[in-house]
Amino acid sequence: MNKHLEVLKGNLVVSCQALPNEPLHSSFIMGRMAKAAQDGGAVGIRANTKEDIAEIRKNVDIPIIGIIKRDYEDSKIYITPTLKEVDELMEVNPEIIACDATNNLRPNGLTLDEFYRQVRDKYPNQKLMADCSTVEEAIYADKLGFDFIGTTLVGYTEQSKGCHIEENDFEIIRIILSNVSNKVIAEGNINTPEKAKRVLELGCYSVVVGSIITRPQVITKFFTDALK
Repeated sequence: MNKHLEVLKGNLVVSCQALPNEPLHSSFIMGRMAKAAQDGGAVGIRANTKEDIAEIRKNVDIPIIGIIKRDYEDSKIYITPTLKEVDELMEVNPEIIACDATNNLRPNGLTLDEFYRQVRDKYPNQKLMADCSTVEEAIYADKLGFDFIGTTLVGYTEQSKGCHIEENDFEIIRIILSNVSNKVIAEGNINTPEKAKRVLELGCYSVVVGSIITRPQVITKFFTDALK
């Protein structure tokens, strides 16, 4: 394990992302958002696009989990779907690259196994995170050799529809933890400090929190919904 990545253990990673249709979409703003997160105690940043990551690098000196969200017509996968996105990310060298590790086929009908082999053959030393949506996917990604297993897509795929990460005291996380050998990063709908603390108590290596910290429109709606 890269010594630099050991800071993630037991700590908070903040996801700083704003898509083109969102008010804060700007690499400059994401750079400042990352600095604010670091000032608040975050030990890592999850970021989308090489442009945002390059800007974030100017503002913080903590590990970055890099992704590129891109839609392809022939696939449901949009988080780092192909080797092309990995190549782009490698231009800015994030400490970890995360990609969809669900059982859906990638663009051009590529399986996860084939994609994983492509990446490992080209970048054997790059740390990889598997964004999974089910226990089975997490176990499979672990066996393939992903360095980190994430719960990022629980509830967001057809195969995990209706699943909620916090149900039954994070049952899905507890099952994953007891069935994988690599490090588990909790992510997805962890929207209170209490939930973040709990997943670390259960044994997750780290926790990623996004919208409830870095998306003002989501935070505002959280309040306005409560007032209705």
